[in-house]
Amino acid sequence: MFSRGVGILGTGSYLPEEVITNEDLEKIVETSDAWITSRTGIKERRRVAAHQATSDLCYQAALRALDSSGVSADELDLIIVGTASPDMLFPSTACLLQNMLGAKKAAAFDLEAACTGFIYGLAVGSQFIATGMYDKVLVVGADTLSRLLDWEDRNTCVLFGDGAGACVLGQVEQGQGILSLYLGADGGGGDLLKLPAGGSRLPASEQTVAAREHFIKMSGTEVFKFAVRVMDEAAKKALEQAGITKKDIDFLVPHQANIRIVDAAVRRLDLSPERVYVNLDKYGNMSGGSVPVALDEAVNEGKIKNGDVVLLVGFGAGLTWGSVVMTWTGSTVRGGK
Repeated sequence: MFSRGVGILGTGSYLPEEVITNEDLEKIVETSDAWITSRTGIKERRRVAAHQATSDLCYQAALRALDSSGVSADELDLIIVGTASPDMLFPSTACLLQNMLGAKKAAAFDLEAACTGFIYGLAVGSQFIATGMYDKVLVVGADTLSRLLDWEDRNTCVLFGDGAGACVLGQVEQGQGILSLYLGADGGGGDLLKLPAGGSRLPASEQTVAAREHFIKMSGTEVFKFAVRVMDEAAKKALEQAGITKKDIDFLVPHQANIRIVDAAVRRLDLSPERVYVNLDKYGNMSGGSVPVALDEAVNEGKIKNGDVVLLVGFGAGLTWGSVVMTWTGSTVRGGK
């Protein structure tokens, strides 16, 4: 697929310390542990401290990815941050991260594809290496959606958590690393999952604040139906492009949104549970951080080994979706969270 082989050289992740359990949510919104668990599979999630922003999570995850890959910050040519909750509209979180890391020669930009942001980032970053323009690219997926939640809306506040995951992309042997990439979008579904105010359409005003339009709004049933359909489609497209079948998959790392969505994908791919990584019970939906955190944990727990065929699948607001098939080449040597 590429003129140069491109693979993940190392991974890293970071989770804030504060844990919000279902029992904690019972005290602030009309819900219950049983209701949340049965409908989502989520038991707890993480929340950033008052002094933390998305860039702080990115920084910690990036340090661990650099350590894992054996790449120094001054070797980075490009930094891509996939996030829907940047520190501010501008400058980009990637530029803030570049400064924090001291990656002085790296170009930097944010990419906004919501929960699919990390997979979109992998697709974009890999092109720079494949063409020979760059040699080392840092891709980070991170979100602090707790700052954008309406804690009076039980349909959304129970779902999301904060976290960041990162990887370093670099050249690998031809035929190894990333075998295929598939991206999709349907802007016609944009209203199904959105944050209405705060941009140029609805700038902040007394009216938008009073109407609670600076919080995430979601049509849960429609998003669920979309997710079940598109997870299957994205997986099949990437496998087809790679010239392999579902029988060749050694490990699946899906977007961690809802256990019923994950289970549906697993059934359609005929995978056994031990070949699928699930951590949404601990962290909820971390949006852009979901897939890279799960990937990092799976690698460091020894569930993914060099040579394994790994499938990453994600979906999110936009609507967006994407998938990656790769032969794993990344390091597994790194400390804890």
